[in-house]
Amino acid sequence: MYILYSCLLFFALLGLLPVYVFRKEALRGESLHLGQRLGFVRPRRNPRRRAVWIHAVSVGEVLSLQSLVGRLRARHPSWEIFFSTLTETGYRQAQEKLQAVDHLFFVPFDFGWSVRRVLRAVRPSVLVLAESEFWPNLLRQARRHSAAVLLANGRVSDRSFGRYRKLKLLTRFLWPNVSRFLVQTAQDKSRLEALGVESGRVEVSGNLKSEVSLQAMTPAAVRRMKARLGLSVKGKVVVAGSTRPGEEEALVKGFAEARRRRDDLCLILAPRHLDRIAEVERICAGAGFAVCRRTEARPGRRWDILVLDTMGELAHFYALGDAAFIGGSLVPWGGHNILEPAYYGKPVFFGPHMHNFSYLAGVFLRAGGAAVVTEGKDLAEVFSFRREKAMKAMGLRAKRTLDSLQGATDRTIEAIERLMAERGGDV
Repeated sequence: MYILYSCLLFFALLGLLPVYVFRKEALRGESLHLGQRLGFVRPRRNPRRRAVWIHAVSVGEVLSLQSLVGRLRARHPSWEIFFSTLTETGYRQAQEKLQAVDHLFFVPFDFGWSVRRVLRAVRPSVLVLAESEFWPNLLRQARRHSAAVLLANGRVSDRSFGRYRKLKLLTRFLWPNVSRFLVQTAQDKSRLEALGVESGRVEVSGNLKSEVSLQAMTPAAVRRMKARLGLSVKGKVVVAGSTRPGEEEALVKGFAEARRRRDDLCLILAPRHLDRIAEVERICAGAGFAVCRRTEARPGRRWDILVLDTMGELAHFYALGDAAFIGGSLVPWGGHNILEPAYYGKPVFFGPHMHNFSYLAGVFLRAGGAAVVTEGKDLAEVFSFRREKAMKAMGLRAKRTLDSLQGATDRTIEAIERLMAERGGDV
């Protein structure tokens, strides 16, 4: 099975190599980090120290692990912490946010030989994988190198569950390589058990993303941020985060209808991918609105719609908004993280397609901290703030709901410590 998988992976990478080499980042002269992706990473500084290797795919997973990494370093200063990511954007976020990490690198391609090279250099006692990173060779080789594998913040989406069920004969080889599964919800637990994982190895720990380390924003800080952007302190702001193709048109249409009712309204659009900035600008300008990029905003410059063209700032923009819309939900993408606006006590709105976050969306809907909207009148109603008191109450309920979800970081650290102790490490 592993030989067949490795062959398929090789030919897939071979087909993608021309695109990978000539992508925009390469043309700008940025490194492709092929050495690290082939398994060449720095070895441990001190073989006597215990090592933990933590892996996250991209930006969202990196941010969800920020609190965990910081607290792990504070509790165990003698441990050597290795951290890997799959994407360039995730790597840059880790560079900026994870100062407690000793070594940062790109995860190797999932070939047995490249993974072995990293494991021999790092020699981790515990390998922590975020959410759903089930790489067959990585899991197999970690077990062979006596590393305990912990799935942290695990989740099994509707799409993944269907895919794993079709591959059940193959996935049964994966699960024995994982020492412990910490999952976000009871639904994730039942799905893993249905896929063949023993019940005793799966624990519901909660969602690490509910404990993302966010900067507190005082009213004075919000006023200063609005002033720098040229925003009126009294005006209303809707922040639409992580939007996908096909959503901006609907959002701009709803915004236009609401602007006929009140002229103190502004919209902040944050496309999920920055390479769509120009496209989103054209959509907004085509509807007759004054558009400004975040990097060009300044006091005195008038705009109706601000397009967020920077990385890592969306959470702070939720703080200055009066309501939040979650992208990827008007179109069948599956939605995105709803916890950041809830952290700042904002009413949360999303479309009908939240299947990647169905459990969490259900929790907030039942608590009255979120609401489902569709195109047309629903969006115009949100943008117009005609039920302002009810929306403020919804924001307070969103904050209380988020507070009730705390504790995942503590449970994850305890699981890492138990696995380390089983391997003779100091805890």
